[in-house]
Amino acid sequence: MGKLTRKVYSLLTIHYSLKIKGVYKKMKNKLILFWVIVAIVIVSIYVICTKPTKLGLDLVGGSRLVLEAQTSNTIAQITPDMMSSLQFAIENRVNKLGVSETVVQRSGDKRLVVEIPDVSDLNQAKEYIGETAELDFRKPVMKDGEPEWEATGLTGKDLSKANLSTNSQNGQWVVDLEFNTEGTKKFADLTKQLVGQPMAIFFNGELQSAPVIREAITGGRAQISGGDSGFEYEEAKKMVDLLNAGALPVPAKIIEENTVGPTLGADSIAKSKVAGAIGLGFVMLFMAAYYRAPGLIADVALVIYGLMLFALFKAIPVTLTLAGIAGFILSIGMAVDANILIFERTKEELRAGRTLFTAINSGFDRAFTSIFDSNMTTIITCAILYCCGTSIVKGFALTLALGVIVSMFSAITITKNFMHLIFGTGKLTHPALFGLRESDINEGYQAVETKREKAKFGILD
Repeated sequence: MGKLTRKVYSLLTIHYSLKIKGVYKKMKNKLILFWVIVAIVIVSIYVICTKPTKLGLDLVGGSRLVLEAQTSNTIAQITPDMMSSLQFAIENRVNKLGVSETVVQRSGDKRLVVEIPDVSDLNQAKEYIGETAELDFRKPVMKDGEPEWEATGLTGKDLSKANLSTNSQNGQWVVDLEFNTEGTKKFADLTKQLVGQPMAIFFNGELQSAPVIREAITGGRAQISGGDSGFEYEEAKKMVDLLNAGALPVPAKIIEENTVGPTLGADSIAKSKVAGAIGLGFVMLFMAAYYRAPGLIADVALVIYGLMLFALFKAIPVTLTLAGIAGFILSIGMAVDANILIFERTKEELRAGRTLFTAINSGFDRAFTSIFDSNMTTIITCAILYCCGTSIVKGFALTLALGVIVSMFSAITITKNFMHLIFGTGKLTHPALFGLRESDINEGYQAVETKREKAKFGILD
């Protein structure tokens, strides 16, 4: 009997020793995760303080241009496909020229409305939109006894990219050209034909340079020097930007232009801040009053959530319109909704007599499916709105979707981590911290053996 008792005691000692080590390891991992969260918060604050906030046309104003597609000798009729290509090209051009967050939308059969936030100079806006980038290479021919330049079929469409650099000999600004595969072959054939003759490079119909070809160039690279006087920096930089942006697929004419003042402006931004602060304040008070200690933890997680999401908006960057700000504020409610589900499940586990560690884990696990399903349906809806909606709707959908994604991280990871670190792994000794009464807590099931030689295993979790 003594040997059996000692063996049982030894087995129980080993069991509890391993259990303690396992809990210690889990808490150590929780502590590491805590410092990772602290690092994320520090990075978020740094991004918020250092990066500017991009605001939409409704908040800061800008320029508004109306373009009309034009027919030409080669284009007899403007089709919907042509308008789609023109819209894509305009968006591409403006974004490549450094004016992002431009709104380009169709108006009628052959018109585009272009809204450029924070650009009030109409001449600058027209330069972004209206200027073409027609680059072509020509060869010398004689017509009626007069020398002329004849098109060769090698144009800017055959370019891969253009770069700004300086001439190693005289230090003047030059434009380096790099052709794509088809352009490389065309350029090699052309220079082979023109060995000993000049080859002219025209940009928007103006002769830039006419170097004499000494030998065939097969490397797919060329250089525009700007003649004897060379380029000014601004001139060369503008040429590079336009070449990289590409030519418009359909001729377009600006038929209307005006400067748009902010329709909402600073007053609306201030009111949005007040509304957001009031909404956040009421939510935090409710969580603290109803869920007590877990509610306070959720409030801290909510502040961290706000910092992370705003830093993400600045880092991407996302253009904030009033609709986008509304999506941001709405996502706060989505974040709290997840915490409410988790805390209710946790309280159910505590009422059943579970230990704190087990109740918290079980509460999060049981709530996860509901949180994931509801958030996924919201994200799917946001994706549909973003793909099919107008610019205002897209801003709302984007900010709401980002908010939902970040809220899942804050609710499931941050809140859970803080609860484990604060409440530990013991039994619930103060039910009031969770908004419960002593009478609400039931005893966990105990397996008690009547025979003395068998061990008593205690509360089953």
